[in-house]
Amino acid sequence: MKRQLLIGLAVVASIFVLATVGASYYMLDYSLSPDADRADTAKCFHQMASRHPETMPWIDSLKACHALRDTFVTMLSGERHHAYFVHRDSSRRIAIVLHGWRNCAIDFFHIARIYHQQLGFNVLIPDLHAHGLSEGTTIGMGWNERHDVLRWMQVAARLFHSGDFVVHGVSMGAATAMNVSGEEMPQEVRSVRYVEDCGYTNVWDEFHYEMAEEFGLPDFPLMYTSSLLCKLSNGWSFGEASPLRQVGKSHAPMLFIHGDNDHFVPSFMVHPLYETKPGPKRLWITKGTAHALSYRNYPEEYVQRLRSFILTP
Repeated sequence: MKRQLLIGLAVVASIFVLATVGASYYMLDYSLSPDADRADTAKCFHQMASRHPETMPWIDSLKACHALRDTFVTMLSGERHHAYFVHRDSSRRIAIVLHGWRNCAIDFFHIARIYHQQLGFNVLIPDLHAHGLSEGTTIGMGWNERHDVLRWMQVAARLFHSGDFVVHGVSMGAATAMNVSGEEMPQEVRSVRYVEDCGYTNVWDEFHYEMAEEFGLPDFPLMYTSSLLCKLSNGWSFGEASPLRQVGKSHAPMLFIHGDNDHFVPSFMVHPLYETKPGPKRLWITKGTAHALSYRNYPEEYVQRLRSFILTP
């Protein structure tokens, strides 16, 4: 009888372990797999025209004079990554615009337009790892991508013959920007400011929130096993991928933007980020705004706040 009980417990435990591992693989695939249509640039331009029609005359004028250019660069990983770039004659300033999760560079041309057309910047808009036309099979949630952005900063400094930067990210792009802020800058960078629009504190917090809100699941055991699996397969764990820790090391000026009705990256995350950040910083909470819609809801004020933040010594 005792032996049968032990066998039964062992079977149950084995089923539990196998189910947990299977669920962990599913969670990583659900969260970190690239968009199947990521390289469909025509679709991205169509979406841009629908969501931000005010951007299309700028894009059309750039295309007409062949001013919208692109390039591929080999990263330290050996992968080829892609970016668009636009020169601004006589400007010594550079904006790097970072897109969100499962987006591509084209999806954030409306932010690039602000910097190029309204603020007078040279602009570089990369497809992050495993997005758009950039190689990669697994999304890094802005953690490993921080090294790619440092590489793009070097490339941009040579393209535009300057070292004065603004790094502006939205959602996962904001997390990427914050992760970059905690790193030592390449020697080509003379000055840098950061704009983070609706970024998360760390990947653990973001996935914890989504699991609870979307699926009603507790952290244990799935978050722990999935984080371990991510560490083994991708080189980083959910807690390790921490913009919160990175901003704590950054003394560069940073503008924090977040909608107060954000239920994808919850609004409360911006407060520990802002409080942890030393040095010059500003915070703008946009009222009645869902995830990544601060510009759409407040376009004129968005530009004014960027201008004020960038031009303040």
